[in-house]
Parts: sequence; structure tokens; C-alpha cells
Amino acid sequence: DEFISSPPRKTVRFGGTLTEILLKYEKGDTTDFELLKHQLSDPDIKDAQIINWLHEFRASVAYLTKELEQLVSILLKLPWLRRSREVVEEYLGFLGNLVSAQTVHLRPCLRMIVSQFVPPRITIREDDVDISDSDDDDENISENFDTCHRALQTVARYVPSTPQFLMPILVEFFPFINKSERTLECYVHNLLRVTVYLPTLRLQILELIIEKLLKLDVSTPQQDIEDAEETANNCASEEKSTEEGLFDMEEDEDRKGNKVVSPSVERMAHPLAERLDILMTILFSYIKDVCHVDGKLDISNTKDLYRDLVSVFDKLILPTHASCHVQYFMFYICSFKLGLAEAFLDHLWKKLQDPNNPSVIRQTAGSYIGSFLARAKFIPIVTVKACLDLLVNWLHKYIDNQDTGANAYCDVALHGPFYSTCQAVFYTLIFRHKQLLDGNLRKGLSYLQSLNFERIVMCQLNPLKICIPSVVNLFAAITRKYQLVFCYTIIERNNRQFIPVVRSGTGGDLVQTCTNPLDSFFPFDPYILKRSKKTIDPMYQFWEELSAEDLENLKKPIKKGTSEDEDDDFLKGETPQNDGVVEIAPNSYESNTRSPVSSIGSPADCYVPYPL
Repeated sequence: DEFISSPPRKTVRFGGTLTEILLKYEKGDTTDFELLKHQLSDPDIKDAQIINWLHEFRASVAYLTKELEQLVSILLKLPWLRRSREVVEEYLGFLGNLVSAQTVHLRPCLRMIVSQFVPPRITIREDDVDISDSDDDDENISENFDTCHRALQTVARYVPSTPQFLMPILVEFFPFINKSERTLECYVHNLLRVTVYLPTLRLQILELIIEKLLKLDVSTPQQDIEDAEETANNCASEEKSTEEGLFDMEEDEDRKGNKVVSPSVERMAHPLAERLDILMTILFSYIKDVCHVDGKLDISNTKDLYRDLVSVFDKLILPTHASCHVQYFMFYICSFKLGLAEAFLDHLWKKLQDPNNPSVIRQTAGSYIGSFLARAKFIPIVTVKACLDLLVNWLHKYIDNQDTGANAYCDVALHGPFYSTCQAVFYTLIFRHKQLLDGNLRKGLSYLQSLNFERIVMCQLNPLKICIPSVVNLFAAITRKYQLVFCYTIIERNNRQFIPVVRSGTGGDLVQTCTNPLDSFFPFDPYILKRSKKTIDPMYQFWEELSAEDLENLKKPIKKGTSEDEDDDFLKGETPQNDGVVEIAPNSYESNTRSPVSSIGSPADCYVPYPL
């Protein structure tokens, strides 16, 4: 009875040996061939069956020509990854035999492997309706990824041209940015693992990943991220106040005694910012692991990776306007060794001074130099002085060439790189002036006087009119304090010369004034992604609290209203270390200065009433 009721064993075979079946198929007899496909497609196929079939296929790969690609396709769909070790080893052997004998099947094999770079999806159905489609929390997922990389290495060992066929497939299979965080995390992690054993693909893979990160970055303006965080915090506060009424005092005391940090504290409220945060953390970890061997910096590895990252920076980051976070991969790798930071500054300097580069690239290079010098703690003051010397000397030569010519007038279109360099110098001085004057005040002042800011400020090109007002304001206050140059006469004259544009709207007439004609931004503004900022914060120079004397110096107004795009912690007088807010003198600049409203295109216009 037991024998009759038990199902037949799945090891039963039909149709003779594989060679016989394939020879019959060539002669037109497809019966056994169809039966073979049916058996291989059986969802309940057993490990023993798979091993037997694969053993036969390994001996018959010569027959698996292009005409049998349908059969090969079925073999590539076999559920081999989540099987016994014997099945996995047999399958890897089959893959090696197949691609070495029949390279026509290389692409399908690579596609099958890359498709396993993300966790499998499970669909929960109720009443014929899909109610859930989420990542499978498979505890063996890490082991499965290891096996996939073994498979890819096996294929690459047999077919040396694998990298050129693999790269388009890696691009094609990259998940859409709206896929789950786990899917994106696994795929990017696996891409970076590929660079370890296929180093010829590293530059292309880094380009691919950083291009996708940039799309995420420009899709999540900093203001949107901050708004989402504020909303989430407000909601959390409301929920907490509601909950407090539901527990008695003893329960409250118990909860206070056992503080548990909620995982949501680490999460970003904005869904795309959450994805970007996770992926930036992975990228930072990869950079650290490649550059360090046994905990020590490997100079050779670091230089090679630096070259690749600079290449990606030039191709993708530099032409992208107002990205907020992705560019920090250069900030991070430069922190490993001063020589790298100096090489990066030299690279940017060459971009800035080369007249063959487009003006917008030269201007952006200027923004990067200023922001990098101001914000990177690991750059010593001697390097800052060397860069200031270069920049200021270039400005003086530029003035020499322009001041007596036909173009010696204020025009962003003509002199964009000049104004960008001026702003970089002003911005660097704002952040670094205390260090420049530390130790020996007389010597420091002598150095600053030697830069001859007065000539730059007073020249016909009038940089104070073009640079962001908040930067000009602080530069004017600092230079007046140390009697380097008196800027306020020029600032007031510039304010009188601003020509307002009146526009009528539903709310009445508004006067438009552009306060950021350079369309500039500071690429190393404060980093706000919660997880990955832990990597950046220790080496990042935050804006320090202003002293009473500095505040007194800022009482001179520049202009009413500023652009929303002039974001920086120093613009708001913030001191991140103690979360204190320093009130700036009235009218020096408005308190509503914020992050770039949009990371793409020009900054938003600022509407201010025109003083009659």
C-alpha cells in the first residue's frame, strides 16, 4: 500500500542518453527533445536529477550550438544557486565547459549571472491579487552572491574577452532608482566586487555607479531633504506626546531607564535621500578598503584609485550644476594623504586657468577650489597660503590684461572665471583668516596685505557686484576689521546701480533682483545624509560661532534680501558643534537663506522690494 501511494521518484529518466536525444533532434525527431525540455523545466526537479543532467551536458557541449539556444536558455534558468553544494559545483563546471566550447552562449551566461546580483523577489498573493512584492530575506543571500562571483570568475578565466561583453549587461541590469534600498544596495555592492577581480572594468563601473548616484542626488534637492526631515520630526513629536498619555508614570520610568535608539533615527525621511545615503556609505567603504591593506594606506592602490576617481569627476561631476553629496568621494579620498589633496587642487587649478576650457567648467573649478580650501580640515594653512598666492597672482595678471582694454567693465559673460576665482578667494579668507593670523599677527597681516585685495576690489571689473552678497558681506567685515581694504563704499555704489526689473503678477507688482549672477554654488556645503556623514564630519570644517566683535563688524548692510541659493551654515550663523544660532546684525542678510532650491539649472530668482 505504501509503495502504491508514494509518488514516483524524480530520478526517472526518459528518452535515452543526451547524445542520442540531440542526434535524433538533428534528424527531425523532436519527441524525446521536447520530453527533455519538459523534465529540465520541472519546478520540482531534484538535486540528483540536475547533477545527472549536468554531467551529461558537460560531456556533450560540442552539440550545444546556436541552433540549440532554446535548450541552453532552459539550462541557464535551472534553480542552481539555492541547491546543494554538489549541484553548485557541477553547474560551475558546466558553465566553464559551455563558454569555452561555445562562446556564442557567453552573453546569455553573463546575463544569467548578473541577474542574480539582486535579492530574489517574493510575491504574496491573496485571492488572485498580488498584495506584496518585496525582497526575500534569504539568510544565504551573501553565500549566493559569493557563488555568483565564482561563476563570473570561472567564465572570465575561460573567455578573456568577458569584460567587454559584461559591461553593457551591467549597465542594462542596473536597477531603477525607485527600486527598494536593499535591491540597489546589493547590486552596487556586487558591481564594486567585480572591480576586484576584473580591474580593467573599474573605471567604467565607477562611472556607472556615480552616474546613477548623481541622478539620485539631483532628484533630491537639499531643501526637499530638510523639509522631509522637519516633517518627520514634527510627526514623531506629535506621536510621542500622544503616547505619553497612554502610559502611567512607572512605565515611563522603565522606558527612560532602558533607552533604545530607534533604527528610524538613522533613516532619512526622504525616500530617495535614504537610497543615496546607503549607496554613498557603500562607496566610502569601498574607497577605504581599496586604499588600505591590513589597516595601512597602500600608496600604489590609492594613487590608481585616485586617477580613476578624478577621471569620473571630470566627466560627470564637474559638468553637473549644484549636486549636493556625490562629489564628496573626492573629498574623502583626498583626506588619506596631503599629496592627494594637493594633486586635486592642482588639477582644479589647471582647469580654472586653461582658456581652452568652457567658461562654465572654469567657473565650477573655481567654486570647487574655494569650497575645498575652506572646508577640508586636513589641508594645512601652508597649502592654503600657497593656493591663495596662485589664485591672487592670477587675478592680478588678469586685471593687468583687462583693465586698459575694451572689455574692462563688469560683465559675467566676459569674465566669469575671474569672478569665480574672486569668490573662491573671498570664501577661503572668510573661513581661514583666523588661522592665517594665528601665532604671529604682524606676520599674518603682512601676508594678507601683500595679496593687495584693494586692487582686486577697486578694479574696473568690480567683483563685489557679481559675487554672492553674503560672501561679499563677510569679506568686507573681515577686511575692514584688519584694515586690509574698505569695501562698503563700492558696495553702496553697486546697490545704487542695480537696475530692478518690475514684473506684474496676481499678488501685485514685484521687483526682481538677481543676487547670484554667477549662478555659483559651494560644492562642499554641509553634508546632511545621516549614515554617510559620519565618514565626512571628522574631517569637515564647520562654520565657527562669530564673536561679539565680529558681529559688530557685520552691522553694515549690503543689500536687502538674498538669493535662496546662497546656502551655507556660515550664512545662517550656525554653529553645529553646540547647535547655537548666532543672530546676525539686522539687514546684513536675511535669515531665510536656504539650500539650492534645485540642483539642476539656474538658482531661483530673489524678489525684493526696491528701496525708493
